[in-house]
Amino acid sequence: ASGVPPTSGGLTDAHMLLVRAIADTIIPRTETPGATDVGVHRFVDVVFAEYLTDEERARAVAGLDAIDERAMRESTVVFADLGDEARGRFIETLEAGPRDSDVKRVYWQLKGLIVRGYFTSEPVMKNVLKHVVMPGRFEGAAPMAIARAKRHG
Repeated sequence: ASGVPPTSGGLTDAHMLLVRAIADTIIPRTETPGATDVGVHRFVDVVFAEYLTDEERARAVAGLDAIDERAMRESTVVFADLGDEARGRFIETLEAGPRDSDVKRVYWQLKGLIVRGYFTSEPVMKNVLKHVVMPGRFEGAAPMAIARAKRHG
């Protein structure tokens, strides 16, 4: 998948498929929306395209490639093609133990973006967390008394 130019922002279609699969494994749809239901994958894509340096992006993309390569070695298919249980077990292995490998560092960075993107998305803020962005009532044209300074002279 690496070496293919991005089609949407910072990630190729293959990388977007992987990000979507990981996001929905971490935050699946239940009685609340899943990660891709609220567009987390698009948030990750924007971060990759706009906020990472070329070096950081190259390292992150290499880590995404390594995740799929590991899935291929262990199961003969890329992560997105694994079943739900296999995805869960794979994620558990990424989360176990120290975070000192490039693959694990990229995974944890990606997970942080997924969680941040999810909990700051409008649907989750409004409908799940019930966050009120502007409490009270906005009165943009409220009457205001103007105090004038007295002039001496």
